[in-house]
Amino acid sequence: MDLGNIIDGVIIGISASIPLGPIGVLVIQRTLNKGHLSGFVSGLGAAVSDTIYAIIAGFSLSFIVGFIESQLLWIQIFGAIILISLGFKIYLTNPAVQLRRQKKKSASLIQDFFSTFALTIANPLAVFLFLAFFAGFRVVGAENTAIDNLLLIGGVFVGASTWWLILSSLVNLFRSKINLRRLFWINKIAGSSIIVLVIIAFTIWISKEYIF
Repeated sequence: MDLGNIIDGVIIGISASIPLGPIGVLVIQRTLNKGHLSGFVSGLGAAVSDTIYAIIAGFSLSFIVGFIESQLLWIQIFGAIILISLGFKIYLTNPAVQLRRQKKKSASLIQDFFSTFALTIANPLAVFLFLAFFAGFRVVGAENTAIDNLLLIGGVFVGASTWWLILSSLVNLFRSKINLRRLFWINKIAGSSIIVLVIIAFTIWISKEYIF
């Protein structure tokens, strides 16, 4: 067993997860509104999605990459619409009503996981991010065995999960100081931030791909 592959994977997983985009804002919002476990489980959904894209990049599944490249515009539009809709939903969320729904915790956690999984998997550019990371770390090559790649992918999942655990834990430290009025404004800020981040990211991508 080559621990170097696992360590490289952990570093890549953390590095790919740290940028605080819409999913990061969502994890923070859920931690403050619903608790540490909800935030962490939401992060796990993103970690699993990132791991799937890491598998595609690590095992060089060219036919999947080719499909993503050919349909990238429509996938990006779909993902942007879903994220913007989520931003509006968070913006309009009443924290008092949300807290009353905490009694259905098992169903909520499942929804938290799959919602962030779906949102992250709707961003196919992640596969190219991992291709860039793997090339930069020189961890994927013809000399690698399937076991080497599996250890690397496992490290990516551990690294991404570790980051979401750290983030949700840090945010949870301040949760006891948050009242309903503050939660109300946190939802407004989080929802607006997600919408703005998505619009900016989509505009930059469109201008790079189709204008310049």
